[in-house]
Order: sequence, then structure tokens, then C-alpha cells
Amino acid sequence: MDKLNQILEELKAPMTATLAEWIQTSSIRQDAAPQAPFGEDLKKMLEQALADCKAMGFDVKNVDGYAGHAEMGTGSDEDALAILAHLDLVPVGDGWTKDPFGAQIVDGRMYGRGTSDDKGPAVAALYAMRAVQQAGIPLKRKVRLILGCDEESGMECMQYYKKHETMPRMGFSPDADYPVINIEKGMVGLQLRAVPSKEGLQVLRWATGERMNVIPGSATALVDGDDSLIAKTESISRQYGWPVHARKAEGSIEITAEGVPGHAAYPQGGRNAIGQLLITLRDLGAKGAIKTLADTIGTTYWGEGIGAMVEDKLSGKLTCNMGIIRVDSDSLYATLDIRSPILTDRVYLVQMIRQHLPGFEVTQTTDKAPHHVPENSELVQSLLAAYHEVTGLEKKALAIGGGTYAKMLKEGVAFGASFPGDPEVAHQADEYVNLDSLYKSMKIFAYAIVKLAGA
Repeated sequence: MDKLNQILEELKAPMTATLAEWIQTSSIRQDAAPQAPFGEDLKKMLEQALADCKAMGFDVKNVDGYAGHAEMGTGSDEDALAILAHLDLVPVGDGWTKDPFGAQIVDGRMYGRGTSDDKGPAVAALYAMRAVQQAGIPLKRKVRLILGCDEESGMECMQYYKKHETMPRMGFSPDADYPVINIEKGMVGLQLRAVPSKEGLQVLRWATGERMNVIPGSATALVDGDDSLIAKTESISRQYGWPVHARKAEGSIEITAEGVPGHAAYPQGGRNAIGQLLITLRDLGAKGAIKTLADTIGTTYWGEGIGAMVEDKLSGKLTCNMGIIRVDSDSLYATLDIRSPILTDRVYLVQMIRQHLPGFEVTQTTDKAPHHVPENSELVQSLLAAYHEVTGLEKKALAIGGGTYAKMLKEGVAFGASFPGDPEVAHQADEYVNLDSLYKSMKIFAYAIVKLAGA
């Protein structure tokens, strides 16, 4: 492995340069265009990534703009080792102090949307393949890096890929945490609709959130009222210890709550601004649907107020995030992103939630089954061995609420690229990747390729 280690060291600088170029290309989903099912920006990003892969000597294929792959080695497609990463991003959001597409490096960290989720890990996997190739290590199976363009919005990309290409049976997705994630919770998406009450405080306009799987970091509503609401809002802010502010606007009062953005799979790591504003509006006198949401959900994230507080020993607790809300004088619309333990009866779960939200029309929009690969499998044990050899850290399998491309494989797990103790930065303002950690991931991925695909 000495030659491989030397090559990995030499590839650090070019890997950093490639990542910077990828970060500087925005790739947030847009309206479809010709040969661009997820918009022109993602078409450009996919083409750029595949061109980089081809320049390294890999065989590449663009699968109609939905996804693409780069591969090395020979053998059957089904028996290939798959590495699945994504090029699409969540919207930039609020609160950035760095250019989200600047790839600025400060104190060993590269900042930008996608640095940790998921362009950084994708580039690390690509350069791991390059290192194995340059080291001349013989392979017993193909290694295929699959790059998708719609992971953040429903994984339509991988559904299309599976229909038009042979999906390998086994592999990993570097889109979560180390050591190895062999359990992914079920996912339930709900839409809530209600007619706002004409009694109490009236919300004239409120539109927060773009994606249901993002914890909104800021929420602003325009309400009908006079200057007295400003002082009352300040009092509520002091009571809860939240930054909530009010000011005159458009002849009415504008109220803004500042939370902490994050990923819906880890709501305990953020503070939902929608929940803060719901409670603030309730305490200011809002009735009906707004009061119900404040009372049952508010800033909670375990589902305790909607009859959904469940857990199991394998995968832990259910989580619940309200990512979008739209309110005017005639309608209220909101979404819930729920990650359910693998033993949960999801049909019964939705029934219980409906019972706890009287006055709401509750429509289920997503139902994704959980995913589980046994800890004693060759895949999990080989990945744990690679991780331990590079880091010396404990070998163990984990469960998460996040949904990754690993579910697209018959035997797939999430593997990296966040290390134990790393702060949660995915989907947050000033997202970054520690470059030394990313270099370590490149080495871990290379070792994993050798263990799983080496002759």
C-alpha cells in the first residue's frame, strides 16, 4: 500500500482544485429544459463532472441528464462496486458570511454550498478511484462512481438511472457519517391544509421555506395590528430566549423569527424558525390552525404533540420537521418531513397524526420504506476495516434519519464523509468541509475500493 499512499498524498492538491471548480458551479434544481430534466445549471454541472472523470481516463456515460457515471475495471455491471454521490444542492438560504459559490479556503476549510453535501465527498471518491488506478492495483470487478442530479428533491434521477442502466447490487454512498450507516429510517412526507380562523390575530401574509427537508433559519410574517404588537413581541422574545423582532411595514406589523438552519434528518441540531414564529403568533392572539400548529408542533422535533413519539432500539427516535409554511387570509399550507424508525407502522403513524390535527386536511406525499444491511455483511465489515486502518477509530454501525442513495442498491450503506464529533453543516449557512478530513476520506475510500474490488 506504500505506492497507493504516496499517490494519495500527491493527489491532495489536484483534488482541492477540482472541488473548488465544482463548488463554483451552482447546481440547484430548476425547471426542466431540453436535455436538462433538472434545469440548465445541473446539466452544466453533470457535464463538467463527467468531463473531469473522462480526463482522468475513466469510461463515462451521461444518462440523459438525470445522472452519469464513471467507471474503471472490467466485469459485469451488476457485480460492480458502486459509489453513489450527488451533484445537486439545496437552496443557498439565509445567513451566509462567505460566498456560497466562492470555494473560499480559510484556516484549512473550504466554504461553499455542497462542500460537505455532497460535492466534497464525490470528489474524494473520484480521486480515490484515480489513486487506485494510478497505483496499478488489479481489480476483480468494476468500480463505478454514479453521480446523480436529484438527491435533494426525491431521487427521481436514480429511479430513471435504474430503469435505463444496470444498477450494481452492492456499494456505498459517501453522503452521511462514519463509521458505517447500515440503517436508514423510513421517510414520510405530509402536506397540511386548513382555513385560518377569522378570530384573533390575523396573518396577512407568510411564506417561509423552499424544501421540506430543510430546517428554516428565518421566518417572517405580516400581521394585522398596531404598534402595541412590537412591545409584546419583544416581551415574547425575552420569555423564550429567541431572537424575534417586530416592526412597522406596509401599514401593518412585520414579525421575524431567527432560528438555526439545518437538515430535517437532524432537527435537534437546529432551531426551526417556523416553530418559533408559530408560538409567537399564538401568544400574540392567533387562533385556529395557527394555534393548533403552535400547540402540537411548535419547536418540538420528536413528534410528541402529534401522537408520533416512537422509537426502537435498532434505529432510535422518530423526527419531525416543518420545512414549509404558506399563510394568507384564506388558506394555510404546511409540510412535515418525518423520519420514522424501521419498525414503525407508517400507515398507523399517519392515522395518529390526522387525529392530533383536527381541522386540517392531511395528505401523504411521501412514503419511503426503511433500509437495512446486516452489520455482519462483507460490505459493512470491509468498509469498517478500511475506516479503522486509516483512522484507528472504533468500528461500529449506525442508524440515521437521513435518506441517501444507499437505498437504491440491494446492498448499500452510507459511508462518510463526516467524522464522529464533526459539527452538522449540511444544508446550513457557511457550509464547509475540513480539507484534511476530506483527504482522509479520499484515503479511506481508496482502501475500501481495494478491499471490495481488489483482485
